[in-house]
Amino acid sequence: MSIAEPNVILRGGPSTYLSEEQRIRHVERLDEKLKLPRGDRYEHFEPTAESEVHEGVALRVFTWTGATQFAE
Repeated sequence: MSIAEPNVILRGGPSTYLSEEQRIRHVERLDEKLKLPRGDRYEHFEPTAESEVHEGVALRVFTWTGATQFAE
């Protein structure tokens, strides 16, 4: 099994839920919203038209749009 190369960087949101290393990741669909479970909540990110170069690789920028609590 191969590890997918990072293709996005996540910007914004509470830093306590995502370290800098966790903000650089691979997503399957670059045109869909991303919903990450963190702690007792989901952190929501949306794709932008921006890109950022990190270690020589162009990454699509996703920005934080908010959070929701897990349903009980």
